[in-house]
Amino acid sequence: MRITLFVLMMLLMQLFTFGLGRSLQWLFAHHIGRRGRRALMLAAFAVTDGLIAGLLLELGSGLFRWMAVWMVVMLFVMYAALATFLLYLALRRLLPAQRLGRALRLFAPLFFLALSAYSVYNAYTPQVRRLSITVNKPMPRPLRIAMASDLHLGMLMGARQLDKLAAIIRDERADIVLLPGDIMDDDTRVYDAENMRPHLAAVRAPLGVYATLGNHDMYGHADEIRRALREAGIRELDNEVINLNGILLAGRTDDVDANRPSTAELLRGQNTALPVILLDHRPSQIEEHAALPVDIQLSGHVHNGQIAPANLIVRFLYRLHYGYEAIGNGHYIVSSGYGFWGVPFRLGSQAEVWIIDVNGR
Repeated sequence: MRITLFVLMMLLMQLFTFGLGRSLQWLFAHHIGRRGRRALMLAAFAVTDGLIAGLLLELGSGLFRWMAVWMVVMLFVMYAALATFLLYLALRRLLPAQRLGRALRLFAPLFFLALSAYSVYNAYTPQVRRLSITVNKPMPRPLRIAMASDLHLGMLMGARQLDKLAAIIRDERADIVLLPGDIMDDDTRVYDAENMRPHLAAVRAPLGVYATLGNHDMYGHADEIRRALREAGIRELDNEVINLNGILLAGRTDDVDANRPSTAELLRGQNTALPVILLDHRPSQIEEHAALPVDIQLSGHVHNGQIAPANLIVRFLYRLHYGYEAIGNGHYIVSSGYGFWGVPFRLGSQAEVWIIDVNGR
């Protein structure tokens, strides 16, 4: 199966590269000859296949980010080509061919740049999503939760975004902050080098800040990330349950941890007559949890696909890939995330913070 997926991905990459080459040949057709057109196509394939070879030969971890950028460039060129073709169909009977050709060659790169700028805007401009729910248990008092998943703190997500997050939580007067995984982008190297600790520590609320580790927090640097969280005043829930003023707050590490207990095991022996809030990075076990006394589950991981058309694909991979759904007596929220993975682009999704008002019956 993995080999099949790898072959399909390689074929798709070659197809997108050919599309990029053809688009560049069309764009510069009046400025270059046959040799120039051939050079553009060869250059496109050289970049794609050079990056693939570098990844396969493990020539550097930074190559993965450059490959991600290149894939987004090719995808956005395809979107620009499609938009240009549709505009051509709409205008071909209205404008002379030469004038239309000039207009389309101006439109295509402008569309690409506008799409890129819009995607960067979505990545760095968080929206506040609001939700009010009533759990089927008595609550000690109403609770306002601020939820921010998938911060991915690192090279492209840093102090400025943390300051924005702290301001949102302060303005919304959240009682508690919950961070369900992927706090760091694999390690704390950039976090430490850029002294993000005071900015992360500024994310606070009266009842505290609690986090669980996601998959990107567990790729060999979990201990460093746990240290960073402790030093910022954040309590990590490491496969444990705590009683927080009459509310059970449970947190699981990501399923990268082969030894993590099931949620049923985690709740065994707990007083589940109290409201139960679960932090579980991946939303992959929602249907199992719906059969348990879980009142609220907060997850992330999926990023709502991050870049279209992935936001359409993830719909088929999870019962709830994004947003809110009430299942049985439980309430399930999956965030698209506050940060991003790989590249600072979001298309079909946007950075966000959830503000959840919880009342009891």
